[in-house]
Amino acid sequence: MTDMKPQFAPLAGQVEELEPGLRRILAPNPSPMTFWGTNTYLLGSREIAVIDPGPHSTPHLNSILTALLPGQRITHIFVTHSHIDHSPLASQLSGITQAEVYAFGSSYDGQSQTMRSLVKQGYSGGGEGVDSTFSPQRRITEGDLISGDDWQLGVLETPGHFSNHLSFSWKDALFTGDHIMDWASSMVSPPDGDLGDFMKSCHKLLSSNWRIFYPGHGNPVHEPKKRTEWLINHRMSREMQILDALRSGSENPYNLAKKIYTETPKNLLGAAAQNVFAHLIDLRERGIVECDQPFGFETLFKVKTQK
Repeated sequence: MTDMKPQFAPLAGQVEELEPGLRRILAPNPSPMTFWGTNTYLLGSREIAVIDPGPHSTPHLNSILTALLPGQRITHIFVTHSHIDHSPLASQLSGITQAEVYAFGSSYDGQSQTMRSLVKQGYSGGGEGVDSTFSPQRRITEGDLISGDDWQLGVLETPGHFSNHLSFSWKDALFTGDHIMDWASSMVSPPDGDLGDFMKSCHKLLSSNWRIFYPGHGNPVHEPKKRTEWLINHRMSREMQILDALRSGSENPYNLAKKIYTETPKNLLGAAAQNVFAHLIDLRERGIVECDQPFGFETLFKVKTQK
């Protein structure tokens, strides 16, 4: 699941210029799910757009505010999605700066009926956690353009990792949140995530010639097309592994994960099982596997008999 990149080792709170007009500040929230922490981006030279302000953290809030140079002010706050490592600081930062928060919607907007039913059953996603109270002042959608005095961001809907996930284009660069990263394959954990949506979003990104991806965690992705194609092939390979395992008999997601993720540490097997569950839901939606009722994480899945 992870491919730790030792060359990416920034210090939390340190302001780094990535290219003219773009800076990055690392939040102090390292974990197996966040790598060294959440990347917060500051875009612009006078009117500053903050992309993914990050988790509740007074030190990180102070780092963002003290990064402002004379004549600069925060005018826009953009959130790629509302996991607790990306969105909670948005409200506090907005209150201090009076900048409005731009995002797709609440943490439950964009969910399919299948995912909504899982929420009603009490299922929650992976280890990142959901910012359940998140609500932007400005709801934005595919094709919207938002401008500052010397920058413009385009909005792309990229659900999959999370139902309300957006990516933001800046010239030929793209802020990809947790959809595509260089250090790990993106987590897709129902009911937050939807693998069918994730694959569609990956194919959407292949339709443009991006120069670079700026992700929510880890280093910039310098070969966007190659990385996106790798992720698609990785998911297709994982699907074949799941189907091969099911041909020997019915299994639930956790047992399948133990059979397939043989080199994954035990403390990450739960996350691996969530990924398997995402594949099983997608395969069920496509009529390739079936399962007993009620439909859920403990359910036994099997390859559907072809009539």
